[in-house]
Amino acid sequence: MESIYGLIGHPLGHSFSASYFNDKFKSLELTNSKYFLFDLPSLDNIRELATEYPSLKGLNVTIPYKKEIIKYLDSVDDVAMEIGAVNCIVIEHSKWKGYNTDALAFKATLESWLAEIKHKAIQKALIFGSGGSSLAVQWALKQMGIIFKVVSRNKQKNQLNYEDLNIDIIKSYDLIINTTPLGMMPDINQMVDLPLEAFQTKHLLYDLIYNPAKTVFLETGIKMGCSVKNGLDMLYEQAEISWNIWNQNKD
Repeated sequence: MESIYGLIGHPLGHSFSASYFNDKFKSLELTNSKYFLFDLPSLDNIRELATEYPSLKGLNVTIPYKKEIIKYLDSVDDVAMEIGAVNCIVIEHSKWKGYNTDALAFKATLESWLAEIKHKAIQKALIFGSGGSSLAVQWALKQMGIIFKVVSRNKQKNQLNYEDLNIDIIKSYDLIINTTPLGMMPDINQMVDLPLEAFQTKHLLYDLIYNPAKTVFLETGIKMGCSVKNGLDMLYEQAEISWNIWNQNKD
């Protein structure tokens, strides 16, 4: 029986997901499984995908739909509901259920990275962006007991605007995380506007972008002696968690 999976978002030119999953299917000899990219300008007709692809079993969700997708689902996992964002959907018996694999993947890869570089415990983190990926990161940091502050274009309570950032503020954080699409293919020359002299060798920079492998944000950090990490390991980790969720829900 054919099994179809896919990624929904817009735009999707940056994504490695299709090649990752189709390579996985080939290695597992799942000749009837396929993974497609569904570049959708809106979610208005999202449920029609199941009509067009009757064998659709699961979806991943990326920018900009991780929060918006929730209202189109029949149910949402408790953790994803707590986070307020969904990036994995199981389709079973015409019912769509949402999960969040970003949070677990970010937590696992951050812990692995800290162990790899033998870094002491993180005290404070600064998060660029307030979208669905940011919500997952916030949940993970809470689980790890790490204090954080969110920086957003539209400042809300207990958040900062990008205009608020100065050398003293940036120096007061250990870990700086980019959850925005700034610097992602094809607009690779973009980054958050920062006082670059604020970067120090003590800083850890984690960019959730994986294409390109080194964004301007990370390249700048490297020049200033920071330790850096991109989002490729997180992509792989969340993909495996998604695969496990899809298979756990099979008949």
